[in-house]
Amino acid sequence: MNPQRKAGRAGALGAAAVCGALVLTACGSSGGAGPSRSPSAPAQSPSATGASGIACGKAATLHASGSTAQQYAMKYWITTYTRACPGTTITYDGNGSGAGQDDFLSGRTAFAGSDSPLGADQETRSEKVCADGGRAIHLPIVGGPIALAFHLPGVDRLVLDGPTLAKIFDGKITRWNDPAVARLNKDAKLPDTPIRTFHRSDSSGTTDNFTAYLAAAGQGAWPYPHAKEWPAHGGDAAKGSADLAAQVQRTTGAIGYVELPYAVDRMLRTISVDTGAPTPADPNVTSASHAIAGAKTVNTGHDVRLDLDYGSKVPGAYPIDVVTYEIVCDKGNRPETWPATKAFLTYIASRKGQQNLTFQGYATLPAAVVDKVRGEIGALP
Repeated sequence: MNPQRKAGRAGALGAAAVCGALVLTACGSSGGAGPSRSPSAPAQSPSATGASGIACGKAATLHASGSTAQQYAMKYWITTYTRACPGTTITYDGNGSGAGQDDFLSGRTAFAGSDSPLGADQETRSEKVCADGGRAIHLPIVGGPIALAFHLPGVDRLVLDGPTLAKIFDGKITRWNDPAVARLNKDAKLPDTPIRTFHRSDSSGTTDNFTAYLAAAGQGAWPYPHAKEWPAHGGDAAKGSADLAAQVQRTTGAIGYVELPYAVDRMLRTISVDTGAPTPADPNVTSASHAIAGAKTVNTGHDVRLDLDYGSKVPGAYPIDVVTYEIVCDKGNRPETWPATKAFLTYIASRKGQQNLTFQGYATLPAAVVDKVRGEIGALP
């Protein structure tokens, strides 16, 4: 896929359309198909190096699933990797973090993409699918802002803060000209339009991170714990980020949370967040990188996790962000696919794999975190 994308007002480059399940050998040309390959293409050897210097590993067919947040990045990675290593086929189904975790823990996939770490009980379950007494570990690979996309004709810019967003998504503020919204937007002509909130219907790491922000920054206005399943009553539901963005686009008065590339792809206007800093923070790769740089890194063995500060007031830091992990077995899982899995993970964490991510609408992870992840992947058997 060409990493160059159309410009969008959300502050990042746009994205090409993504197939529902990223099967790079099957998507049509309108979905940005991967390279066509002859059925007789030679399989690479375990030590082969493909085009562009990518180490291919042993040829295999890999299936993975999970986070929609990394779906655009995964499309780019798979296209690039399979061009360099034509003996390997990789599919990625962006079915949501919860479904991706279930697929991995059921042994259906080589790895899972997830915007939320596994729970303690899930980590115990992973011991049944991981080889040689191993267990699942988390490797943070990409980050990015969760944009609050809105559709309100006549209003080009909106600023909201944590308490106001919490009340909107909990159904306590129901019209766009509510005094709490007007206070933050003195120069805007806010219509007396009903607010239509949209949330994910599936188990979603994006939901988990957004509700974590509402709990941290809502100043008591959000009475629910953070969770992958939407906890509040009311509002409209949509499965997956692509559908949620589509619903916001076609609904007057709508607001919903999606990863930035989905908002940019549909040219949706996005909300700036008043964090208490001198100026509101816009959702873009620079402001998200600035916020993620302040995250605490938690290492346990080969496991690497980031603890985001959703209540940050650092100037220029956009606080509603997501970090996507690749969840894998620390000692491998299926012997026939493990070499290719490790080779693919090595590529996506490499400088080559990370270098074009800002063109995909993703934020840069701290260099120390990326170096740690590269070291952990290199230590995998």
